[in-house]
Amino acid sequence: MTYQTGMLTMMLTSIVYALVILAVGYWGAKIAVGLIRGLMERRETDPALVGFVANLLNAAIITFAFIAALGQLGIETTSLVAVVGAAGLAIGLALKDSLGNFAAGVMILIFRQIKSGDVIEAAGVIGVVETLNIFSTQLKTGDNKTIFVPNGKLVGDNIINYSTKGTRRIDLVYGVSYEANLAQVKQVLTDILAKDPRVLSEPEPFIGVLELAYNSVNFAVRPWVENANYWPLLF
Repeated sequence: MTYQTGMLTMMLTSIVYALVILAVGYWGAKIAVGLIRGLMERRETDPALVGFVANLLNAAIITFAFIAALGQLGIETTSLVAVVGAAGLAIGLALKDSLGNFAAGVMILIFRQIKSGDVIEAAGVIGVVETLNIFSTQLKTGDNKTIFVPNGKLVGDNIINYSTKGTRRIDLVYGVSYEANLAQVKQVLTDILAKDPRVLSEPEPFIGVLELAYNSVNFAVRPWVENANYWPLLF
């Protein structure tokens, strides 16, 4: 009877300890998630990344507490950890490309190479950044198409961000006849730019002969404009 009572006491004690471990893990996860959320939000980290990191941290702490509780109950957890590790490795290999896109997305969100509203050129695409997601970036092209570019391609390629500076230069080429008065052509082009309020006076526009082509003398016309006026003036 004493032996049975002792065994029952040990079982109840183990169950209580296991419940305590689960409770500590649960509340510890809530506290840790709250701290990491507050820290990342104070640093103005992208909400998508904040949510993902918070959920990942919560799952990791709860999983650790669950395994510890099973160990407290006398259940062998070594094989369970090995199975979880093997499953994680298999999933990682199967989702290699997706994990690469995820890692690239985290880098983009942390280092803020681009943000919503920026006009960028990358992975052979030019467009306005509409949404930055963990796995892909959504762009809107000039002809109103929506393109989802995997973040791995963005990070693996050169990214040209046309919105980081307040102004842009427009590169135009105008051809005139060989019989034309080149000085007069240059003056006409100068007057046209001077009359357009969208063209900036500083830096001063460049106008000059670019090349002597087969059928024309080509002038390079390079005015500077604010970013918002680039496309309207170009076309």
